[in-house]
Amino acid sequence: MLRRPIIQVLRQFIRHESDSATSLILERSLNRIQLLGRVGQDPVMRQVEGKNPVTIFSLATNEMWRSGESEVFQAGDITQKTTWHRISVFRPGLRDVAYQYVKKGARIYVEGKIDYGEYTDKNNVRRQATTIIADNIIFLSDHVKEKV
Repeated sequence: MLRRPIIQVLRQFIRHESDSATSLILERSLNRIQLLGRVGQDPVMRQVEGKNPVTIFSLATNEMWRSGESEVFQAGDITQKTTWHRISVFRPGLRDVAYQYVKKGARIYVEGKIDYGEYTDKNNVRRQATTIIADNIIFLSDHVKEKV
């Protein structure tokens, strides 16, 4: 009796179905991202009418590689690329903690998923946006102290 509703639920996730209910093959997928970097600006909290608030901030990650062919290390041989990520935090407890404690320059670790979306800008041009939806943040250091 109980088996029928379960099969109906599983059919939503089925990639391949045969005549036998025992040979259902489920397709799994994964959308996870891990970032370790420095916060680019203090977070802002936004709320669109009728929707839950969201805390938003940017995170910089750096990629470095050796560009020279020489066996001897030289200072000019290292090339660095900085990538900026837009982080959005929707989860109520984490959203409030992020808004209160994430600060510009802080080194943090973010886990979440990638979300691709579209919006229309103020000039009525359709744009694409990539956002990291954070579901975990680990604070690794205080924000960078300004030098006197």
